[in-house]
Amino acid sequence: MWGNVGPRVVQLSPLERVRLRRVAVRYALHGWEVTPGACLARSRFVCGRAGCPTVGCHPALENWEHAASADPARVATWWRTRPHGVLLPTGRAFDVLEVAAHLGRRVLDAVQTHPAGPGVRGPVLVTPTGRWMFLVRPGDPLRPELDHCFHVVRHGPGSWIPAPPTRLPEGTVRWAVAPEQARWRLPDSYLVQNALIDALRATGVTLTSELLPGHLPLPRRGM
Repeated sequence: MWGNVGPRVVQLSPLERVRLRRVAVRYALHGWEVTPGACLARSRFVCGRAGCPTVGCHPALENWEHAASADPARVATWWRTRPHGVLLPTGRAFDVLEVAAHLGRRVLDAVQTHPAGPGVRGPVLVTPTGRWMFLVRPGDPLRPELDHCFHVVRHGPGSWIPAPPTRLPEGTVRWAVAPEQARWRLPDSYLVQNALIDALRATGVTLTSELLPGHLPLPRRGM
């Protein structure tokens, strides 16, 4: 399957390949399901699947949603022979709120001093293209103010994110707030969404301030 694409894959040092495997296994050990990503080959990604038209970062396995695993032994096997990217399916252990860098910095500053304390602080990753991704408890939809706001993307079931130390053509994905710093705890989604709404309004973005017809107030979860 890999015979025609192997030579083009970016060559990583043995240390880098071991690090990819160790980090993927660490995510699994903490209950985060992992799936292998396509391998970087210069400025595109190759997964080894015949005829795959996707050149951007994407899962290496066609049935990645079913195959994703938090079994450390299974996860380790995926990185023994190939320098896969590390992808984390969303909508399972966590959802993700994705925003641009200027909003991400504002929100991170806000949650670090939020009166709710640890309940609003959690892991945050940054891509080399300037996208900030806040990991939150899964299952909560976007508030009505954000539902049609193109500045915020919610990753839930059926989606995934590239996790550190995955390498993209522009550079390496990194943690702004590592899971260890957050003690592997996830913040309440609505508390982070509130901080996002404040950040958007502070930058002059107009949001829907009232519930639209047919919307019900979203419940606030207990801490």
